Amino acid sequence: MNYRDIITIEPDKRGGKPCIRGMRITVYDVLEYLASGMTIREILDDFPYLTGTDIRACLAYAADREKTQMIVPTNGTSTVSL
Repeated sequence: MNYRDIITIEPDKRGGKPCIRGMRITVYDVLEYLASGMTIREILDDFPYLTGTDIRACLAYAADREKTQMIVPTNGTSTVSL
């Protein structure tokens, strides 16, 4: 599975945030559901148009962003993401 085949970014949809297959549900939405304790099964039950592959694509997208994100120290105490 290549998340690039599932995660779409359209300037006129959800403010250009990464969405799933052109729908209005964002990667952030899914990650927030998972972080709040929802299981993949609960998410799929609440959003029947999503698939397990969609959820895994969100995780892969987030992992890729985290891997490529650069942290630049400022003032020795805080960081800025670029």
